[in-house]
Amino acid sequence: MRLNGEISCRNEELRENESGLLVPPPKLVVGYALTSKKVKSFLQPKLEGLARKKGILFVAIDQNKPLSDQGPFDIVLHKLTGKEWRQILEDYWEKHPEVTVLDPPGAIQHLYNRQSMLQDVADLNLTDYYGRVAVPKQLVITKEPSSIPVAVTKAGLTLPIVAKPLVIDGSAKSHELSLAFDQYSLSKLEPPLVLQEFVNHGGVLFKVYIVGEAIKVVRRFSLPDVDEHQVLNSAGIFRFPRVSCAAASADDADLDPAVAELPPRPLLERLARELRRRLGLRLFNIDIIRKLGTRDHYYVIDINYFPGYGKMPGYEQIFTDFLLSLVQGNYKRRLSYS
Repeated sequence: MRLNGEISCRNEELRENESGLLVPPPKLVVGYALTSKKVKSFLQPKLEGLARKKGILFVAIDQNKPLSDQGPFDIVLHKLTGKEWRQILEDYWEKHPEVTVLDPPGAIQHLYNRQSMLQDVADLNLTDYYGRVAVPKQLVITKEPSSIPVAVTKAGLTLPIVAKPLVIDGSAKSHELSLAFDQYSLSKLEPPLVLQEFVNHGGVLFKVYIVGEAIKVVRRFSLPDVDEHQVLNSAGIFRFPRVSCAAASADDADLDPAVAELPPRPLLERLARELRRRLGLRLFNIDIIRKLGTRDHYYVIDINYFPGYGKMPGYEQIFTDFLLSLVQGNYKRRLSYS
């Protein structure tokens, strides 16, 4: 934000709103570059209404015009893919370092590859009094499908196997997953893929939303558990859509308390803090499962940039508070340098 004195004072005249009334300029202008689907799910009327009350104005970025000719913006909020957009944003940021970009395009790229996505979690080796967080045993396949059974055996992965596309490109297909029950079916998968051992988890996953330093956890139904009888007597590949998004909320379901219990808050706070630092991101979510039969053994199975916050309870308040906190942080830094 370009500030001169008070946090909220853009040095501008009163402006006329849609009703023809003169109103003070906004405290914060957020330019957004989102797909039409994302605009519909995220910029809901309740969010925009609360934002206006707090002095936050959302402005659509016109992708047919030079970005530097638009604004001025205090924050650029984006979730577009492609090398061209990434270059446009990096060039803009170089010319306008005073603008906060959510989030840096280079950092986001890290999450578009499932091999690198979970590496930071694996490197954490997070174990403390509240539990242990790991990633499922996994294997990256980029060669011919016929090589998969041998590679799985050599890596020591046990059936059933979850298969996910290696690269996330924004398409629905890149979020699909398959469950393979036998060695023969593995050769029918289509690389490039990430293969993970399936971990029984009571059919429930915990979606941990991160907005800056704020954390919100919801339960979602997931794939059902697989018993030994099913492993021995099932064959083929079962394909699923994006499970955590398509599944219904499990927050109000009548679940076994051992399955429904949320992960300890201190454990999630530490995990979120470490991943914010390592990933360089402030808007993401973590999909976590608890190994069935344990109280403190967790696996991170996915990380998503700028997830579906519209499904997060109370996201309007959390997100607008976060945006304002960025302004206050910028203002304090400017004071320290003045």
